[in-house]
Amino acid sequence: MDDRATAYRRQEPPNLPAGLLHGVRTRSRQSHHRRRRWFALGIVAAIALIAGISSGSGGGSVVDHHVVAGPGGYFSRIRALAGTGAGSLAAQEQVAENAAIDKTLAYTPYVRVAGAQHREIALTFDDGPGPYTLRVLSVLEHEHAPGTFFEVGVEEKYFHAGTSAIVANGFPIGDHTEMHAPMSKLTAAGQRTQLLQQVSATGDYGAPFPRLFRPPYGLWDNTTLSILKGFRMLMVMWTVDTSDYRELGVASIVHTAVSGARPGAIILMHDAGGNRIETVGALPIIIRTLRARGYRFVTVPRLLLDNPAPANQQIPPSLAGGGG
Repeated sequence: MDDRATAYRRQEPPNLPAGLLHGVRTRSRQSHHRRRRWFALGIVAAIALIAGISSGSGGGSVVDHHVVAGPGGYFSRIRALAGTGAGSLAAQEQVAENAAIDKTLAYTPYVRVAGAQHREIALTFDDGPGPYTLRVLSVLEHEHAPGTFFEVGVEEKYFHAGTSAIVANGFPIGDHTEMHAPMSKLTAAGQRTQLLQQVSATGDYGAPFPRLFRPPYGLWDNTTLSILKGFRMLMVMWTVDTSDYRELGVASIVHTAVSGARPGAIILMHDAGGNRIETVGALPIIIRTLRARGYRFVTVPRLLLDNPAPANQQIPPSLAGGGG
């Protein structure tokens, strides 16, 4: 389950201005992981090389050069594909992942596991940003593994550098409410406010409007689902809870994650909400162990794109929310 021991700073939330949904910043992600750029460069450079060889081979074959070469030439096209603009590979990937979320929402409002078509797993982190967020990101960058983060809006005031770094890495940020609120215990207006204030807080640091939501403590009800549907947001539960918030030691976190792993799994960890030094220590061991077993790490949107989720998500009673 989510970290029930976390006590967040209390403050009076600001009033929601009219039309907040449309006024929330939806800036595109400013930068993507270096591996994506080099991968794009490699692909397009290879295409350019093949095209050049074909055109000079004297074999009579005709190469359609304009496929890879625009007005600015080959290298201009390479730079465009490797960047973050509308025609880049990163932008195309984001469009495909958003489409995968839409397809999932067409038959289920929530997921706790994706399909088993590929040996892929998503690492997810709750309760940030916090003092350990940058350390978690450092591990992910070193291990060349992506993460999906579910952030609490009120923490942006203190630890927004973590959010900026997540955005710079191109990792998705989901909504975890403004104050880590138990959604099923709130009115519809209260739930809506918790969602949108978080969106406003993370948007100040470059995060686009979230397509994903995770309920604090696993508490939600039909009202929650109705609000999420209006915002085209998918509720993401988890397949494996590492219980890292209980601080049972690095070995315990590693064992829980590794023993519960399976294709399509969504693993729950925390980058904030308490002392997360054990999580930082366990993370590289989990990544290396599962990678050695043939698993590939992806974000939640990519997981759904590559492995469409089963329609029957079989949410256990402990995660069934507060209102059915």
